[in-house]
Amino acid sequence: MATQKPATLGAFKKTKPVYESVKDEMRRNLIATIKSGKDLFPGIIGYEKTVVPAITNAILSRHSIILLGLRGQGKTRLIRSLGQFLDEYSPVIEGSPLNCHPLRPGCAYSHRVLRECGDDTPIAWVHRDQRYQEKLATPDVTIPDLIGDLDPIKAAREKRDFSDEEIINYGIIPRTNRGIFAINELPDLQPRIQVGLLNILEENDLQIRGFPVRIPLDLVLVFTANPEDYTNRGNIITPLKDRIDSQIATHYPNTVDESLKITDQEAWAVRNGASSTIPKFYREIVEEVAFVARDSEYIDQSSGVSARVPISILENIISNVERRNLLTKEESSIPRIADLMAAIPSIAGKVELVYEGEREGPRMIAVNVIGRAVEKVFSRYFPEIEKENDLPVKADPIFGKVISHFSNDNGIEVSDDMPFSEYEAALKSVPTLKRIAEQFLKAEDPAETALGMEFVLEGLHQQNLIAKTAIGSMYTYTDMLATMLHNVQGDD
Repeated sequence: MATQKPATLGAFKKTKPVYESVKDEMRRNLIATIKSGKDLFPGIIGYEKTVVPAITNAILSRHSIILLGLRGQGKTRLIRSLGQFLDEYSPVIEGSPLNCHPLRPGCAYSHRVLRECGDDTPIAWVHRDQRYQEKLATPDVTIPDLIGDLDPIKAAREKRDFSDEEIINYGIIPRTNRGIFAINELPDLQPRIQVGLLNILEENDLQIRGFPVRIPLDLVLVFTANPEDYTNRGNIITPLKDRIDSQIATHYPNTVDESLKITDQEAWAVRNGASSTIPKFYREIVEEVAFVARDSEYIDQSSGVSARVPISILENIISNVERRNLLTKEESSIPRIADLMAAIPSIAGKVELVYEGEREGPRMIAVNVIGRAVEKVFSRYFPEIEKENDLPVKADPIFGKVISHFSNDNGIEVSDDMPFSEYEAALKSVPTLKRIAEQFLKAEDPAETALGMEFVLEGLHQQNLIAKTAIGSMYTYTDMLATMLHNVQGDD
């Protein structure tokens, strides 16, 4: 049975409590977590050697923190996880607007209740979840919103003088006293509003208008921001930057494996109680899209390519499989290469294009990025294709018969909505294609083998060895040279 917590100041004093600041409380709990060997930030992937040590040092140093990074780098998730280093429950004077600690009253209300009630002062216990608050910085945020203002209506209703501190209507920051307060996208906060945070950061006190009383605050302030060279909506004023103790840079996943883990954790992949069966090479294509986009000269790299891109891509691909199953009345959970085109909306809406990219158009850029991702993964699973002058491509020991099939005026059509039997039959018509998929992709299931066969064709297309044309959702693979000549004749 859980021990009953003291409900009055007198009972609380019998436990021989010692006042501890929020920063010291977080430091104590962090040290205990490190000693226990537990994961400091569960669910945070790829920051184990970079961001996590920096945040750990900041907490141990009792610092205020700003996380600086591009969109989709997990900044909000990180700051929200800081609440785990608060005690599960913290005592406050019941009814205190500033959550004042019984041993350290800060506002007029708390002082008055202590004078009137003494050891009978009622004490409430606040859970750590209630001690974390955050605010998205927007241009319309005001000083009263964040810090507070005098309330003339309250003064009139309660017949209080304007010199009475209890007529103050506190803002969200002082109401988070004895906790953690976070401001997201700090540069969006107007400079004159940022000035209002200076005293809180440096002197840990609160001043409202010309009110003569200083109210001590005990809280941890954390911020997030995009780099100043990206955001054109505003900047962090220099005095405020100077008062934020630790500036920590976040980053995108460094490897495809890290990105895979993030997508697995965040994507909605379980539909109707069942998970999709997606081979590893296909998942790597999905993740590689973001890596390719981060290197693209057509995409504004100062804006960044969010880690949400592969998450949205995977969800759209799974939905396309679900849609196909509804149309064909089949129950396959394995996607097709053609399903990658369903991911175009997930890419086009999440990247900022430079001028050259705008000329090409977001759809064309998305198609090219997907194609490059396929090519990179293809080269990871298959040997390099012979291209020397003394050995024609058609004589390649692995892919030669596939390429020769198309050069003999053969072609196949596949789509993302055709029944599996038609899809498989079209792919099986290409000599050696099935054997290649089984050999290098270790495909055993018929649907996975068919996917591998289509992957081989798409990889050869991306290396300009066979042609591909698209009409709606139908994709036709043909001979590269014949297609080029046909296009030239069409232009003539």
